[in-house]
Amino acid sequence: MNWFDFDWVDAFSDRAFGGNGCAVVHGGAALSEDVCMAYVRETSLVECTFTGPSDVADFRVRYFLASREIPFAGHPTIATVAAMQSRGMLQGNTLTLETGAGIISICISGDEIEMTQIAPQFGAYVPAELVASAISLPKEAIISPPQFVSTGLPFCVTVLRDHDALRAAKLVERSLREIAEKAGFSGSDMAEPFLVTLKGATKAGDTFSRLLLAPPSPPEDPFTGSATGAMAAYLWKHGLMPKDVFIAEQGHDMGRPGQATVTRAGPSDAMTGIKVAGRGHILMRGQVNLPDAG
Repeated sequence: MNWFDFDWVDAFSDRAFGGNGCAVVHGGAALSEDVCMAYVRETSLVECTFTGPSDVADFRVRYFLASREIPFAGHPTIATVAAMQSRGMLQGNTLTLETGAGIISICISGDEIEMTQIAPQFGAYVPAELVASAISLPKEAIISPPQFVSTGLPFCVTVLRDHDALRAAKLVERSLREIAEKAGFSGSDMAEPFLVTLKGATKAGDTFSRLLLAPPSPPEDPFTGSATGAMAAYLWKHGLMPKDVFIAEQGHDMGRPGQATVTRAGPSDAMTGIKVAGRGHILMRGQVNLPDAG
């Protein structure tokens, strides 16, 4: 039997059932891809992480969706560090993580976990009418040119005019595949538009966002840390965010409110990284028996 300790963490939240859940499988980085993806499907979560030793950082972290491994993800990073912290696995207030997107630096201040995502990469623009067709909205609902941006994982950042448009959006997979093809992807997995409004869900927030997902993932992500970093880079580059530090909100309409503090590293025209900070609530922990230790 291959028993692994795990923690189920609600990330970007300081309470149960808020933010976005992630199961962290300690010592599971050597597991096969098929086993890791099957575990994600078993949990019905969007993503899970599997940790292990690293030769180049303090820990290695692998990130999985139900359909594939991805290089990096934001809320699972917060969840992973919160889980390690709760088990007394960390020494000091700083650490590094080896990910598929590179080395991620972490700084911990009390319960607040801040990750520095890599310098943003700005990719292709996508016609607004194509994105609009993928989210069942009129073209006029989009107020800035949609663009692929990555701070470790690419998203099509799409700024909408108001909360009404944000709430009305529905995903159309056929158009999503066209977006993926235009950006050079082989499938629709990495083409979901990250929908942003320039007004928070609460008085504390500066932005309110949604990420609609294609199967086999759940239909919507409660909070998306990697997309939040990409979104922030887009807003600063295009002059849509006057603040150097702002509060991003997501998940409130799902009954899973999440919040992150986002900070720019470097000037808006030469960003060296995006800092995204939040908390993690340990919801449950135990052991899981997985069939392949790699």
